[in-house]
Amino acid sequence: MKLPLTGGCLCGALRYEISEAPSTTYTCHCTDCQHLTSSAFSLAITVPDGAFRLTKGEPRLVQKIADSGRVVTRWVCSECGCWLTSSPQPGARPGAMIRRVRGGTLDDNSWLKPTAHFWTRSKQPWVVLPEGAEVFATQPDLDEFFESNRSR
Repeated sequence: MKLPLTGGCLCGALRYEISEAPSTTYTCHCTDCQHLTSSAFSLAITVPDGAFRLTKGEPRLVQKIADSGRVVTRWVCSECGCWLTSSPQPGARPGAMIRRVRGGTLDDNSWLKPTAHFWTRSKQPWVVLPEGAEVFATQPDLDEFFESNRSR
């Protein structure tokens, strides 16, 4: 992995840069992610919000209320519909904000290796989770999860 990380949407209307190494790489197997990605799961990296910078374009913001009751705001390209990231979320430390960026939107994602899997109770039966990975049947307490992964 070489910093800064760069990426963007499928059509190139949106581009971004990330200036710090991600603290976590994870997959989410929830049914929303399966629908959004037209696949078995979504792949994400987490970075401090201040390390993420949109360098081209203006995203369309799409909101949904999660099962937790929390409002999730996804940034998508208004041209090609590609989901890049979600709006920043509070981190475990006071004042800290994290951003979850879709791993498939990175220009080079060959180095990605998820170490955690969320919402495995709704994973596809043919998906085999790697030995030693952190596995959560639903969503873990994200503040605790991201803080524990930040210190690794």
